[in-house]
Amino acid sequence: MKQIWFWLVAFIVGLGACKSGGKMTYAPEKIVPTEKSVFWKISGNGLKKSSYLYGTIHLIPKDDFKLPAAVADALEDSKRVAFEIDMKEMTNIRTQMSLITKSFMAGGKTLKDLLSPEDYALVKSKMEEKGLPAGMFERMKPMFLSTLFSNEDEGGSAPTSSMTSVEMELYRLTRRQKMESTGLETAAYQMSIFDSIPYEAQAKMLVDGLRSTDKAPEGESELDTMLKMYRDQDITAMQSMISDVQYGMSNYEEILLNKRNRNWIPVMGRLMREKPTIFAVGAGHLGGASGVVALLRKEGYRVEVEQ
Repeated sequence: MKQIWFWLVAFIVGLGACKSGGKMTYAPEKIVPTEKSVFWKISGNGLKKSSYLYGTIHLIPKDDFKLPAAVADALEDSKRVAFEIDMKEMTNIRTQMSLITKSFMAGGKTLKDLLSPEDYALVKSKMEEKGLPAGMFERMKPMFLSTLFSNEDEGGSAPTSSMTSVEMELYRLTRRQKMESTGLETAAYQMSIFDSIPYEAQAKMLVDGLRSTDKAPEGESELDTMLKMYRDQDITAMQSMISDVQYGMSNYEEILLNKRNRNWIPVMGRLMREKPTIFAVGAGHLGGASGVVALLRKEGYRVEVEQ
């Protein structure tokens, strides 16, 4: 009788072990995350070891940046960091030169054709702060110009800059630790996205983004709002902000956000099966029904807040 109980218990424990490593089934109302967190643990669905999902922000005051302790601990357990685009690729001079050739608008269009004199003067002044003469940016696609303000080069931006990006700070740390890095998509693919959005819409988003970095005297700027949400780790609010009509991106949410999220899931699955990986993507990609957390849960992964 004791032997029967022993084997019965062993069988039940074995089932539990299989379940923990197998596909996770969430109730429909639990798929979309309601928790406030920018750091998540991914397990189950056949993974031998856990991987992690870290929501980043592309522009943050240097004084505000502090790597969460949980992320630092996860770096010790992980073998690789995957960014939206491999930061190694983005800091490579050959890649940068090849992207320049794809950065110009077709049909001889220029920023002066797309912007009011006031808005053009704003863009010109910001570019001059970056040390770029008008001749270099006049024909560039506005969304390409936007990336110049949301990403620093390997050596950092100008010494007077008070801003950084979470991705760049994390990449510097991975380099010091001699960790492998990779990307969920290529820079060439991101450039192709630019061609899916009319230049006029891109120009509006560029100007809105530049204005958001300047403190509005009458109240909170767009960047201030986004930074507050990020500090609160409110990924639902961040995703909703991107969908909000007033910020100019709602008509292109499928192109800029949802489609890319879906494309990432099989890539993430492959990378996680190879080795434990930390995925560092914009926090706006995490929340909502089409966000990365919900999509991973639908695929059978256990995705839970990591403290």
